[in-house]
Amino acid sequence: MPLTNDGAEIIAARLIDEGTPYDEGNAYIGVGDSSAGFDAEHSDLQGSNKEREGMEGGYPSRDDAELTFRATFGEDDANFEWEEWGIFNDDTAGTMLNRVVEDNGEKVQGHVWEFTVKVTVEA
Repeated sequence: MPLTNDGAEIIAARLIDEGTPYDEGNAYIGVGDSSAGFDAEHSDLQGSNKEREGMEGGYPSRDDAELTFRATFGEDDANFEWEEWGIFNDDTAGTMLNRVVEDNGEKVQGHVWEFTVKVTVEA
């Protein structure tokens, strides 16, 4: 997982119960339209079009060292080319845990997309 510098800091903070958690009430998946390369210094998605959606009920979930985040982008949400995504702990600000640059296609008006992210914590 391409972890940001801020993401590494929030993991350290959460280990001693500081900072905002990435729980059902605070976790968001953000998508954007930038294909700019990953830089650990990034603190937000890089696209001119970007949007965040909160978790579906029951997410994020954990199975041992694997975390699953799932958000649904409705018919009127994020209708643009999805070239990047990240996990956040706030709907407009907060900390971007990671940023992944990959082509996920173009979401168009009238379509609903469910986006699922699995993160494995490895030693």
